[in-house]
Amino acid sequence: MTIQNKRIFASILFVLISFVCVAQGSEPPPPGPPPPPGTPIDGGLLAGACFALFYGVKKLLKKS
Repeated sequence: MTIQNKRIFASILFVLISFVCVAQGSEPPPPGPPPPPGTPIDGGLLAGACFALFYGVKKLLKKS
């Protein structure tokens, strides 16, 4: 490939990349909707703690 062909190829690539960048738009997408009201953040926390305590006691008793 000669230097002239490389320059033409690089120019074409530059123009194509510029079109892609412009086509993406400049505005960010709108934010998503808020979560529904009353959704628990710590749902199942008590059940998980009870399961962990039961599992730990079981492992300690089985090891002895």
